[in-house]
Amino acid sequence: MSDDKKRDDFTVEMGERKGSHYDSPLNSPRPAAPPPPMAPAAGNPILPVLSYCGSSILMTVTNKFVLSGSGFNLNFFLLAVQSIVCVVAIQTCKTSNLITYRDFNSDEARKWFPVSLLLIGTIYTSTKALQYLSIPVYTIFKNLTIILIAYGEVLWFGGSVTGMALFSFGLMVLSSVIAAWADVQHALQSFGHETDAASAKVSTLNAGYMWMMFNCICSAAYVLGMRKRIKLTNFKDFDTMFYNNVLSIPILLVCSLFLENWSSENLNVNFPPDRRNNLILAMIFSGLSSVFISYTSAWCVRVTSSTTYSMVGALNKLPIALSGLIFFDAPVTIPSVSAIAVGFVSGIVYALAKVKQGSKPKTGVLPTTNPPMSASSQSARDSFKS
Repeated sequence: MSDDKKRDDFTVEMGERKGSHYDSPLNSPRPAAPPPPMAPAAGNPILPVLSYCGSSILMTVTNKFVLSGSGFNLNFFLLAVQSIVCVVAIQTCKTSNLITYRDFNSDEARKWFPVSLLLIGTIYTSTKALQYLSIPVYTIFKNLTIILIAYGEVLWFGGSVTGMALFSFGLMVLSSVIAAWADVQHALQSFGHETDAASAKVSTLNAGYMWMMFNCICSAAYVLGMRKRIKLTNFKDFDTMFYNNVLSIPILLVCSLFLENWSSENLNVNFPPDRRNNLILAMIFSGLSSVFISYTSAWCVRVTSSTTYSMVGALNKLPIALSGLIFFDAPVTIPSVSAIAVGFVSGIVYALAKVKQGSKPKTGVLPTTNPPMSASSQSARDSFKS
């Protein structure tokens, strides 16, 4: 190594040889300065954010199509199919040398298993809520997950909540209340206030709200848990996707076999002859779309913070809600449209609050004491330590 260094120094001193003499390096033209390095694509948050938005729209619409069938109740089976298709897809890409990820390791699987359990709870409660609620109402209530994640970061990652962010949280709650009220009023006006059909519809909506509450809790726990485990295991994006789905498959299959009805009558209800082929294709396609949602969600969490990841999902609620109005029979009323608008504004206010919070010193934060650094900065610092 030292000999190479000496030879390099000697060559520089002699300069460039031209014919039988050497030109002094002082007379040689100075090389042009290299262009400034471009930011790597992997660290640019725009591409993962756009990818996450598109994949989440595709995933929600596809799942709603499958779950909107009359009497569909094989939710665990649907999720198992999605995980199996996802594993087959990424394994095929790995065999074709298109992607790479770690081989299965029992010790890493043991460390990642709690995150997979949280993922199962998240996606199962998501399918149940989506089954009972319309896409606009589902997406509006999904905003409440941001509040849970933000305060989770306050408790466990040293985050903070500003007054402007607190105001956006109030708008999120207001949009959810408007959406629920609009849903109930539409049910009562459609079936009458004193009929059994109206009571059954309201009961269905109440079940959807209950599943939505469970989904918000599971989603917040999953995002915060995955963020912590990614730092501990140093998983890359495809590692996260692989372990999430591989560890979920046996649990989903066991739950489907023992908790769901596999009689021939129930199978005919879930897969009627006139829709059977379309439903099977949609389930396979939803599995492929889960590849994109699994990868892009982990990508967003790694490149941004978990709160920013959820904020992007909040801004994404407008096109998702509009897809429910376009492709499905979601009621279009003034209150429902108002709820969508308020929910979208709440996402914009929250985005502005995060930008404002990141552009000035952390003073006067609410409702916690002033932390030494933001959650995203703490996450970056922890990653350098690991």
